[in-house]
Amino acid sequence: MPFKRFLFAVAAAFAITVHAAELRIGLGADVTSFDPHFLNVAPNNNAAWHVFDALVHVDANARIVPGLALSWHAVDPTTWEFKLRKGVKFHDGSDFTADDVIFSLDRPATLAASPGPFTGFVKPIVSKKIIDPWTIRLKTATPYAMLPYDLNSIFIVSKKVATGATTEDFNSGKAAIGTGPYKLVRFARGNRIELAGNDAYWGGKPAWSAVTLRILHADTSRIAALLAGDVDAIENIPTADLTRLKANANLRLEQKVSWRTLFLHMDQYRDQPPRLTDKSGKPLAKNPFMDARVRLAVSKAINRPAIVERVMEGFAIAAGNLVSPPVFGHVDALKAEAYEPEAAKKLLAEAGYPDGFALTLNAPNDRYVNDDQVAQAVAQMLARVGIQIKVETMPASVYFGKARAGEFSLALLGWGSFSGDLALRALVATPNADKGYGAWNWGRYSNPKMDALLEKGFTTLDEKKREALAREAATLALKEVPVILLHHQIASWAMKKNIAYSPRTDEYTFAHQFRPQ
Repeated sequence: MPFKRFLFAVAAAFAITVHAAELRIGLGADVTSFDPHFLNVAPNNNAAWHVFDALVHVDANARIVPGLALSWHAVDPTTWEFKLRKGVKFHDGSDFTADDVIFSLDRPATLAASPGPFTGFVKPIVSKKIIDPWTIRLKTATPYAMLPYDLNSIFIVSKKVATGATTEDFNSGKAAIGTGPYKLVRFARGNRIELAGNDAYWGGKPAWSAVTLRILHADTSRIAALLAGDVDAIENIPTADLTRLKANANLRLEQKVSWRTLFLHMDQYRDQPPRLTDKSGKPLAKNPFMDARVRLAVSKAINRPAIVERVMEGFAIAAGNLVSPPVFGHVDALKAEAYEPEAAKKLLAEAGYPDGFALTLNAPNDRYVNDDQVAQAVAQMLARVGIQIKVETMPASVYFGKARAGEFSLALLGWGSFSGDLALRALVATPNADKGYGAWNWGRYSNPKMDALLEKGFTTLDEKKREALAREAATLALKEVPVILLHHQIASWAMKKNIAYSPRTDEYTFAHQFRPQ
């Protein structure tokens, strides 16, 4: 009997039960650090939200809502005032105050070795002022509408505990003192995270007194653990198993259109990117990705409907935008690029590559739904227009460091954002560390006109006008094919029948939002 069929047969024999005292969740990607300001990647942030908090939260529909800040408003065009919650305690019993907020906003800039910094979220702030222990004012150089959104990404740590603390002090638990719903008991990288309920949590006592977040990279391992009763819930369900899991009477399945878009970055700044050659292995005279015709050819060579139907088994939406349809700034008029292999060949010939070229496509193999299979499918499609692709995949814990170090010419990335303009700022804006632009622009695409539209939008407090500018910026940039858009994910969770979870647009898996039934 095939392995998966055996697992489902075994599952039918189990009486699936859950103890409200403990919740065990299988996660699909490794958590590489528990320092909440060290590496801005979703797996780390997902884990950090259990222990730490931010001034602003995001609800299940990706709308910002109060967190450690009860309210906020613009006092004048360049000054935002935040009113803080009173009575909030850190896990060590100390009081949360404005001092902790100011310290936490300053700390990301002190972590010079960060491979994925949080500094872009605080760069617009030029001064910080404590009005009283529960009120702060943050000043920006120019009017900046996005500050409340940015502060959702800055976790608040204890000034008393974190002053002088290293990233390793957080990983060991020594400095990992937050105000979140759980306390860190043990962080075993690559294996598990053990948490204890924070009964004094300002948001209410968690339903689970103990939580274990197990790192289960392999899809089969996560499913096997759920069916065997070794975990109570899992994330990142392989599309091949969704139908059968849904039919299992002992399980509950939850799904939601994600804000995450998968796409390919192309090196557009080096004359000779790594492992990009002619088909005989000789270096090319110039970088083909610097030519917009080549980028468009690559896009036209990809059959997105086939990826959606065959690789994702219908659980995705072909992408023509950097953000999915429900997200602020999505441009309805921008459709997914049509599959036109003959047009792709013609564009390659016009650009001087009638015989194509050869390169390596790099991708993670444990970060996005079917990421390995997506990369393989793309490689096969590009081969049909003369672009010879070797696929190399690796765990996300290794992949992101290599990507940021510039080791890839063509690389897969998934990104989720509150809004189209924030996605553009991170992914395709001209890299500018002082402004916090282009922090994830691996290909270093640059379009000054788009940058100017973004800056204008970020100074516009009128949301309708800002959204119009965001759409204009997206339309301008995406016509130049700065990245190769693939699809928007549909996020999935599976759990025991007597547990419920409200699926989240941001794909996060939060133990404190699972409920016993």
